[in-house]
Amino acid sequence: MLKFTKMNGAGNDFVVVDNRDNSLSLNKKQIARICQRQRGVGADGFLAVEPSENGADFRMRYYNADGGEAEMCGNGARCFARFVNQLEGNSLIETTFETIAGVIRGEFIDDEVRIELSKPFDFALNETLKINGQETSVHSVNTGVPHAAIFVDDLDAVDIRAMGAATRFHEHFAPAGTNVNFIEVTAPGSIRIRTYERGVENETLACGTGMVACSIIHHEISDVPSPIRVKVAGGDTLEVGFDHVGDEAYENVTLLGPADFTFEGILETI
Repeated sequence: MLKFTKMNGAGNDFVVVDNRDNSLSLNKKQIARICQRQRGVGADGFLAVEPSENGADFRMRYYNADGGEAEMCGNGARCFARFVNQLEGNSLIETTFETIAGVIRGEFIDDEVRIELSKPFDFALNETLKINGQETSVHSVNTGVPHAAIFVDDLDAVDIRAMGAATRFHEHFAPAGTNVNFIEVTAPGSIRIRTYERGVENETLACGTGMVACSIIHHEISDVPSPIRVKVAGGDTLEVGFDHVGDEAYENVTLLGPADFTFEGILETI
């Protein structure tokens, strides 16, 4: 019997569980079954609240829909923060939680959550890769997890699944692969993106670390100031902030957006 809460951040959905007593132990197959939409609850990812081992308020464990553990998830982090605030009787002004990618800080602003992410690294701009037989300019950066980004003129015309998979599994990003984002600039400092997520192996309605990656790459290419507004496939517009302090060096990287409760339930068969 597994008690869970279903949440979503801008349409990116998660199953969230309270494991502060460390009583829950699920394997990759079980997590994948929970996230499976036909036979489980259905989600893009699975979040577990655990006690911190390094002085933060909590520890966030994040698993992709295939059951594999990942370093970080931006939309998941906002949902995680709001979930632990509910566990604490909605008494928190802010909270901290450790992830594989580092310690994340969450701040509560009305019904939205602003998270401060780890510093981005592993920049690679204007690399030319052959994707589906076509020479393509690809940019990449790690914002807690690896992201590739491709600028396009017409976002709606892109075959996200085909182009995303070809890029995600490209030998250039082997062996771990990468998440893949497609960016349409709608105005200086405003972009639309669509994201193919590694581990989900399909397009999702939003990806928090992808929004941050695309915003920082947009800044690197066009020198637009912070904050940058990002509209995602789910229809929400979120805000990415940062301080550019040197050559490919960033501090105070933040993501502001919704984190919504959907429903609660008990799963009898795992």
